[in-house]
Amino acid sequence: MIPADLPGFTNDLGMKFVLIPMGTFVMGSPLDEKGRNSDEMQHEVTITRSFYLQTTEVTQGQWKAIMGDNPSHFSDCGENCPVEKVSWHDVQRFIKRLNEREGKGKYRLPTEAEWEYAARAGSATPFPNGEITVTGCGFDANMDQIGWYCGNSDFKSHQVAKKQPNRWGLYDMHGNVWEWCYDWYGDYPKGHVTDPKGPVNGFIRVNRGGSLNDFSMFGRSANRIRYMPFDRTNDLGFRVAVTL
Repeated sequence: MIPADLPGFTNDLGMKFVLIPMGTFVMGSPLDEKGRNSDEMQHEVTITRSFYLQTTEVTQGQWKAIMGDNPSHFSDCGENCPVEKVSWHDVQRFIKRLNEREGKGKYRLPTEAEWEYAARAGSATPFPNGEITVTGCGFDANMDQIGWYCGNSDFKSHQVAKKQPNRWGLYDMHGNVWEWCYDWYGDYPKGHVTDPKGPVNGFIRVNRGGSLNDFSMFGRSANRIRYMPFDRTNDLGFRVAVTL
């Protein structure tokens, strides 16, 4: 799958970003999707502003360059492996320092809607490259092409960008490590919504994308889980967005 020729940029840390064009999509999953959860109610969402999204998860090398340490459980995986064991609050500190370094205050976490919109890259199937055939750790040809899950990861993290990207040039949106989103977790709104940012308040934050420890079905574009904002696990990381 060859990514579209979209404009992008690379910052001084080597973090690569691609432009995600504004648009409208159906968020959530149909009732007959394999592995579906009850909190994936389909609804139409419009993203009114284009934004940039990092093409990979934040790596251990990028984290170390900003924070000076490496909290990762899989630290022997190398600097091009995703950083993990970072809480939502840890991520906010990273973003604050990154913005201070850049001097523009533009880096942030993607919203849950932005994340799914980018992961789908125009697709309406469980994975951006097609259907899901296996919901557990068995071999799923489509999931195997795009991400690391319990069926191919050997239960450890892997270097970013070693699997196929989606057509917008994003790697590892499915598998490797879970990714923090900006939003508090909550029920989806009913009907069409514009630029949603989740509930006004809450106590658990949204995570997306599946991980090295999880079944294939957790890597579906519509799948959502949640963690307490202070939680840290060996499969919990993030990528950053940039406001235009």
